[in-house]
Amino acid sequence: SPKAATAPRIPCTRLALHHFDMSYSLQLKDLWPSIRASLLCEQKYGALLNNYSADDVTQELELMNATDFVSEGSRKAQQGAAAEEVGREESRSEEGLLKVRTVMQTETVTQAEMSPPLCASISSNIKCYTYPRGDITRFRPARQDSLGLLDYYLMDAASLLPVLALNVQQGDLVLDLCAAPGGKTLALLQTGLCGHLAANDVSISRTKRLYNVLNTYVPKEIRETVSVTSYDGRDWEQLEGDTFHKVLVDVPCTTDRHSVMEEENNIFHKRRTKERQMLPMLQLQLLMAGILATKPGGEVVYSTCSLSSLQNECVIERAVDIAETQFNISVHVEDLSHFRTLFQDTFSFFSDCRLGELVLPHLTANFGPMYFCKLRRV
Repeated sequence: SPKAATAPRIPCTRLALHHFDMSYSLQLKDLWPSIRASLLCEQKYGALLNNYSADDVTQELELMNATDFVSEGSRKAQQGAAAEEVGREESRSEEGLLKVRTVMQTETVTQAEMSPPLCASISSNIKCYTYPRGDITRFRPARQDSLGLLDYYLMDAASLLPVLALNVQQGDLVLDLCAAPGGKTLALLQTGLCGHLAANDVSISRTKRLYNVLNTYVPKEIRETVSVTSYDGRDWEQLEGDTFHKVLVDVPCTTDRHSVMEEENNIFHKRRTKERQMLPMLQLQLLMAGILATKPGGEVVYSTCSLSSLQNECVIERAVDIAETQFNISVHVEDLSHFRTLFQDTFSFFSDCRLGELVLPHLTANFGPMYFCKLRRV
């Protein structure tokens, strides 16, 4: 019968897991089994506070034992800088050496462990509450305030790390090249520092979700500083080259967590094989467009929600090479290792990234995966 001729369809989630088992057991070795288990468990969220909301929910969240991981990291950085200062003072005297060591052993981070502009690098107005490691309490759904704006946005807290790495300064012209569904765009607006924000996404239907986020979280006068477009991000440099101080390139990827959990819109569907195989090429083209859209001296952050080194470090290496050889643009990969030190209480980081940083899903801190790498156009 015709029915017997068609083999039973293997779920996309099963295909994805099989694919990851083969590639990630090689790439991540003995870390893979625990990461695999975490990907198959409920994801952990953070509550990105809406600074434009009339309601202050900090007290409510703190009573629930949630803390703002960004300000915790900032506090650590400042203590580190202070410890370093004390260290410099005391190491001038011989007997001070012992004290310095004690200072260095406290849980604060010393400047030596971090790349220099530490306090600066996370002194943003972004506030994101998370529950402690091992606490799997769920946040209540967001609520409207008296102005009709929602009080917080629930998202994978690791998604904020690329935005924090971008380190927007007052008046910066910012481009979010692949902006939908809008969590990172919203986070960029929470800094209150963007002179202008260009939010672009090739998909018109996803751009609708972006508009929805802006309309439910951001007052009209702030929305007017954002321009939303639906260009193919790969063509951006033909539209506006050498324009932006800061560019976020959060590319389409194998969305590892989604791929092992959801059948709908799954990149491992048989029909999407070619699209999946072409991802690193698309990612490279988008990153090149991001680099070309940046002013000399400006910065680009590249990010994915995949563990794959082919979609992460390999894309960075090729982009740096192509910028140099084909465009005569010198691009410097910035050191973000201080993020590991500052946020190790909240996230589990992969210690062997050649370039950039990678948050690994972990059963006690089930955020990510989230890869992010910062480039400076020299």
